[in-house]
Amino acid sequence: MKSGKSSLIMVEDNKNQEIKKIKPYQGSDKGKEDWVECLLGDISSKITKGSTPTTYGYKYQNEGINFIKIENVVKGRIELKSIHQFISEEAHNSQKRSQLKEGDVLFSIAGTIGETCLISKDVLPANTNQAFAIINGFNKVLVADFLRKQLDSFVSRKLKAKARGGAMNNVSLTDLKELNVVIPPLVEQKAIVKKIEELFSSLDSGIADLKKAQEQLVIYRQAVLKKAFEGHPEIPFEKIIESSQNGIAKRKGTDGREIKVLRLADITNLEIDNSSSRSIILKDNELVKYKLNEGDLIVIRVNGSVDLVGRFIHVSHKDEIELWAFCDHFIRFSLDLNKCMSKFYYYFFQLSKVRKFINHNMVSSAGQNTVSQGTIKSISVPLISIQEQHQIVQEIESRLSVCDKVEESIVDSLAKAEALRQSILKKAFEGKLLTEAEIAQCKADKDYEPASVLLARIERSRNERIKKGKE
Repeated sequence: MKSGKSSLIMVEDNKNQEIKKIKPYQGSDKGKEDWVECLLGDISSKITKGSTPTTYGYKYQNEGINFIKIENVVKGRIELKSIHQFISEEAHNSQKRSQLKEGDVLFSIAGTIGETCLISKDVLPANTNQAFAIINGFNKVLVADFLRKQLDSFVSRKLKAKARGGAMNNVSLTDLKELNVVIPPLVEQKAIVKKIEELFSSLDSGIADLKKAQEQLVIYRQAVLKKAFEGHPEIPFEKIIESSQNGIAKRKGTDGREIKVLRLADITNLEIDNSSSRSIILKDNELVKYKLNEGDLIVIRVNGSVDLVGRFIHVSHKDEIELWAFCDHFIRFSLDLNKCMSKFYYYFFQLSKVRKFINHNMVSSAGQNTVSQGTIKSISVPLISIQEQHQIVQEIESRLSVCDKVEESIVDSLAKAEALRQSILKKAFEGKLLTEAEIAQCKADKDYEPASVLLARIERSRNERIKKGKE
């Protein structure tokens, strides 16, 4: 028996609420006399959220009613193939407040703040959890995609700024209800949405080209490395190292001298970043055991990311590690620098075939992935003279430096594309996106009416319902 569960859930319904705070558009632009501003809660009949079915005794199933989570949202829509959890019809019926309807707008209010989604017919029937606010009943004054894009815009930053900490960031339904939204005439809203989509389509095409170029750079890097290291005799890595050592486990000390200690937080793009280092007190014998030296190779021993575990960091003079130790998240490998160039092997361990071997041999437990010294030592590496190693490193770096410059340019272009996306949204909701000719075309439409007229009509209708309810 699971009766009574729905009574535990409060439905936040504004159907008979008076629209209290309509005001003219506050922007400075002329020609926006037909726009108004209003609190989202005043023009929505319901702003509510879901709950977790297991809280009320219902289990997730392998099939049934779609249960929507944040990971199912892709570019403002639900990606059906990504849904892997379902609930029974009984659970769905017991959680009536979070039953989704066509045209509902979802806004994530926990964890990842500000993800938006428009519910389409093909998703239904569906339900959702408390990470999403469900907004509906606004359709008489706001086009659904206009509202969703407005929530996607700079407006959502105001909510993110209100996010409260705890187990995860979250904003309240009250925060969402008190969000100020702009309301142009419905005809103009549709024109704005259409233009945003046209501009975004062009922008997305450019972004896709940039990401494809990034992928091609990855392939080129691997081709450079493969060519550099093929055709040489090989021996196990263990044969060329002088020593190997897991890092120090203790996090503080009382006797000895204060030494900086390398942590995972000090690694950025597989390079040492000493801008926010921490220190630990070590005895002299500990310093001898755990001290980093120029030319050492450090391996990330344990991490939640499969891609990071087994990655190498090369310690060079530019890292300024004269008195640094390293924590137990790392393994240090020291080579005979008179016979080996550590940078040569740093590049070798970036080969895709080496990464595949490490991934295959790492151990996973409780969400953490670990690679052992033994696994790294067993990898076969090229055995050539140190003079040849220097020459190959020069050739590799000559080619990869070009890649780095192209990569930097692509990353910069992607950042500019995202800034342009936000600029488009900002202009849209400041009334600056449409041209004068496009606005004139909207006003010539037979269905055009100022938003204030529409809202006044809806307000009168609500007041009549309230009055009838009191009689």
